[in-house]
Amino acid sequence: MKSWDTVDAAGPGIDPRWNEQRLRHAIVAAGVALWSWNVENDRLTMDEYAFAMWGVPQCDIVCFEDLSAHIHPADRDRVRAAFAATRAVHGPFEIDFRILVGELVRWISARGKGEDEGIVGRTMFGIFIDVTGRKQAEEANELLAGEMSHRVKNLLAIARGLTEITSRSTDTAKEMARDLTLRLTALGRAHDLVRPLQRTQGRVALLGDLLSVLLAPYDDVGAFSGRVRVSVPRMGVGEGAATALAMVVHELATNSLKYGALSVATGLLDVSSNSQGDEVVITWTESGGPPANFPTETGYGAKLVERMLAGQLGGSIERDWSPGGLIVRLRMPAKSLAV
Repeated sequence: MKSWDTVDAAGPGIDPRWNEQRLRHAIVAAGVALWSWNVENDRLTMDEYAFAMWGVPQCDIVCFEDLSAHIHPADRDRVRAAFAATRAVHGPFEIDFRILVGELVRWISARGKGEDEGIVGRTMFGIFIDVTGRKQAEEANELLAGEMSHRVKNLLAIARGLTEITSRSTDTAKEMARDLTLRLTALGRAHDLVRPLQRTQGRVALLGDLLSVLLAPYDDVGAFSGRVRVSVPRMGVGEGAATALAMVVHELATNSLKYGALSVATGLLDVSSNSQGDEVVITWTESGGPPANFPTETGYGAKLVERMLAGQLGGSIERDWSPGGLIVRLRMPAKSLAV
């Protein structure tokens, strides 16, 4: 220890075997660094562990400003003000702040007693503790709580939007309940597909698997199975993109079931995809159904598709109302699929 004032460790009710050496072992084991602060000349005296904690060369005396240079700039003024105010604080005080050790950021907790309690020769005493692990855990919990709050708000916003759209696009409560259930079920399928892969592949599903799962219920509605065909290259889809795609695919499939190829027993649906530079294009091709009629006005479902593509995926939609059937092209940046 450098220039540390020796004090008698023993006292009333204290085992005399707790000598300075044993106390030192206990302090080191606890990860505690010792400091003293002369309130007259503003100088600090620290033990070896404190110097190592701060990453500064050992010396007999350190000025407060010497340590201030190692305090994170965002915390520096706060720490200086806190130390100056400790003499007016009744009882124990504690302040947490960041220090810079090279490129490493550490969280330090400085603790002591205020109002000159225990002061000896105009010198106050206290400890430093490295609390980096605890702070990182707290930050991780805050991020998790913020992420959960964000997800819940997003789900509520989606549910509210779906309820509004469904109420305007149906005529009876029974129809509304049916359509809303189908839309929510489509979201559930996408979520169930992505969630099990989080531990192994990092919240990513394959585009082909996602489309196949979403369209599987429509494949059995008709004269034969296999009328819904998915042929896309192998590419990953993140959790956020999967939710948006689920909404878009469900709206397209619902419209096809009402007015397009899936509305007749012999209609066919082909879904393919290709990459054009940094852009991914998903092509939705209907055939064998009734003639595709260009709508005179845009429905709420179409608005939902456009909103999802633009807002969630940064993409766009193109519709080709050809005599043979509807062709839809969904364009989006390749990087947006991984989100």
